[in-house]
Amino acid sequence: MSKAAAVTFALMALASCGRVGELRTAPGQPLPVKPKLARTTPTAEDLLARPPYARPERVDELQSRNEPRGSDRFDLPPPDGGAAPVAETNTQAEQRIDEPGPIKPQ
Repeated sequence: MSKAAAVTFALMALASCGRVGELRTAPGQPLPVKPKLARTTPTAEDLLARPPYARPERVDELQSRNEPRGSDRFDLPPPDGGAAPVAETNTQAEQRIDEPGPIKPQ
């Protein structure tokens, strides 16, 4: 069993190694035609180059300065006209946590 596994591994290793070289068009085959709005026909390198949107710049800092936010025109009241929910205080949260629930321990 181990001999078969060793042979299989050796064949997989042999198949995975290969020569890496430049990409070229097949012999006798032209590059794609020039796009209508392009000034020149793109080369193989141009066709393989990644566009800028393929790897956009990362922005980690959402707010660069410590300043209050401006008004938000999409911060609307609820559609039924009711008031927004009131945030509970620490004391109210502690009381809620200390209250036993409907499940009784056995």
